[in-house]
Amino acid sequence: MKSFNLLIEKQLELLNEFWQNPDYSSEQWSNNSRLQEEYYLFMQKKKFVKGDAPRKDKDAREKTSGLVDIGLLTPERRLTEAGKALLQISLSGSFEPDNTLQLAKDSYIYFKQLLKTSNPVENGSIRPFIVLVYLLSELEYLSKEEFTYLLPLCTNKENTIFIKNKIKALRKNGESVDDIIIDTLMKMNNYKQALNTLLNNKPSEELICCIGFNRKSRDYDKPYYSLYLNLKKLFLNKDYSKLSDVLKSLDKVKIGKLWRATLLKTTNKKAIEKNPRNCLKDSMFTNVDNERDFNIAFFRTMHLLKAKATLKDYYDLNKRYFKITDVVIFEGNKIHLDIVPKHFLNTIIDKLFDYGFVTSDKLFTNCKLEDIAPCLSVNENAIIKGINKELGGSIKNMVDAKQAVIDERLKRFNELIDSKFDDATLINLLDKFEKREDDDIQKLVTDNADIPTIFEYVLGVIWYKVSERKGNILKYMNLSLEADLLPKTHAGGGEADIVYEYAACKDYPEHSMLLEATLSDGTNQRRMEMEPVSRHLGEYILNNGSNNSYCVFTTTYLDRNVISDFRNRKTYQYYNQDYSQSVDGLKILPLQTTELKTIVQNKLKYKQLYNIFEQAYRSNEPIPTWYKKNIIEMI
Repeated sequence: MKSFNLLIEKQLELLNEFWQNPDYSSEQWSNNSRLQEEYYLFMQKKKFVKGDAPRKDKDAREKTSGLVDIGLLTPERRLTEAGKALLQISLSGSFEPDNTLQLAKDSYIYFKQLLKTSNPVENGSIRPFIVLVYLLSELEYLSKEEFTYLLPLCTNKENTIFIKNKIKALRKNGESVDDIIIDTLMKMNNYKQALNTLLNNKPSEELICCIGFNRKSRDYDKPYYSLYLNLKKLFLNKDYSKLSDVLKSLDKVKIGKLWRATLLKTTNKKAIEKNPRNCLKDSMFTNVDNERDFNIAFFRTMHLLKAKATLKDYYDLNKRYFKITDVVIFEGNKIHLDIVPKHFLNTIIDKLFDYGFVTSDKLFTNCKLEDIAPCLSVNENAIIKGINKELGGSIKNMVDAKQAVIDERLKRFNELIDSKFDDATLINLLDKFEKREDDDIQKLVTDNADIPTIFEYVLGVIWYKVSERKGNILKYMNLSLEADLLPKTHAGGGEADIVYEYAACKDYPEHSMLLEATLSDGTNQRRMEMEPVSRHLGEYILNNGSNNSYCVFTTTYLDRNVISDFRNRKTYQYYNQDYSQSVDGLKILPLQTTELKTIVQNKLKYKQLYNIFEQAYRSNEPIPTWYKKNIIEMI
């Protein structure tokens, strides 16, 4: 699930290539294990999958099924109209917004697809994204707990309104999420019947397995019978010495940890042995004094914890699918809508909600927004009115609204830096880039971007702070960002990583600085970086007529011949295609992350660094000692 956007784009690209092979182009996917296995081997050859799946055909089906669900592939794994449109955007590398909602081009397609996507539930269907949008519009936000445990319980219109009202009560009266889960489950006929069966029959292992509703096999629930018997002795017979037997039973229950967290104040063995009664939390079992009440408490606790375990498992997947729209922001403990989509959706949510429980016949098409539902026709005035109300502004048109959104995003980015990227964290991240502790890096930043993309992003954050937060860094970074302003990786690329623009001041003239970043080293660094860095800078100067522009090349390890090459670009002539224009000398300054850490640690500012870089560029120091004397020592 890491690098979710990138993997979707890569999968579409691979399938597009696979079906162009004459050996497969006319074959059917369905019930064709041989072809499915061939596709797995193709993914393996392209290094899209690692290892060797024991059932290659099954793995190929699983790797592609999610894209069928959201309408990017047909059930036959052919690209749909929507899938082809997304692939075209990916291959072009152009993601800039071209719609009123200010969503990136790929995100806009995902937004439309998820509005159409439905799941079969009970005797009908549900469009989960519309239900999420409804709750966010009605409640302003969902907490992480509400999103995880309550949103997926909205399986029909009645349940959704019930859950909405319950969340309101939860926030007002302190009703617990656990109570809402139980109340929702106990509204369902199968749960009512199962509880009734338990209450009217003598409990046995077979009966406990029957009422457990295990999706794989009833046999998986056999350990619950031993747990049932020991809990009965503990709570109904008040034999607190049986707590140790309860804990032994829980060792065999798959979600035993959840049971322990529900029943115990502490997991300290000595404390439990010394005074088991004092180690018990208040729970549904606390005040039971007859078998009927005990059975009800057991049934409700068992299904509450089973439901919570399942719902928690799906949190990450649900989050990733909703995030690809760039409409929903996951910010700390709160989930809410981004500003423009929010004020668009708020005005139409009552009408849109009616579409939340029927399937769409346009899932595979790249249709207009209003073709999904007439109410989705964009009303710019309603958006402007909503933004003015929220921000207290006097926006008159969508041009002003766009600028207000940019200002708001920049404000949120500064808040993100303050909360997530202080100097100590940035230095720690640079250390981890040097050691290639990739898992730790993704835990600290995001796992929806690959490590090179995160390196560029962190470099952009550092340079923004070095530049005293002047300018629009969100414009300067040639990176795609999610709605929460963290980076995401695409299959496309090709420009300079970051282009920072500086207005003239007493410390330097007006100029642009290209920041190029790489994690490659040695021969790979020479092969991969020397030509592209020079080309990016040369083309930028020719296209923008900015002779003061220069490049800072940043890496975790500087190869000596890369330093030599960049120094020699000082006397290099870079020409356009027909030789009618040229740049006389390219100013490229290499910078290793060891020096970048010193810059962060000592809080150096760009006005100081510009002078250091200028003197280093003009220096006649021999190449073997140039970097040490002009960069390391000066910084």
